[in-house]
Amino acid sequence: MASEKETKNKKETKNKKSFFKDFKAELKKVIWPTPKQLVNNTIAVVVIVIITAAIVFVLDVIFDLFNKYGINNLKSHVRGYNTVQVQDNHDHDHDHDHDNEEESTIDTAENSNNNINE
Repeated sequence: MASEKETKNKKETKNKKSFFKDFKAELKKVIWPTPKQLVNNTIAVVVIVIITAAIVFVLDVIFDLFNKYGINNLKSHVRGYNTVQVQDNHDHDHDHDHDNEEESTIDTAENSNNNINE
């Protein structure tokens, strides 16, 4: 039993050593960029990130202004058109019961406008 454990430990040690040996060999195969290439590539990445950030910022400002002046302005116009105007064309000396019906109609119209705004 002891020999099995020793054999396992030797295999693990051999695997670890071969792993690092293979790792070092692979790193030697890598073609590393020259310092000039590294600087050029870094500058290219930074410039692209700045351009992308500028585009996102401009779009954010445009959409914010559109929301502020376009959508909210449109909402206020729509709310203005939804108001109910009741014309009173009958004689006020007669038919006082009809006045109560008209008031309830106005209240209903105002309640429906309040529900729309919420």
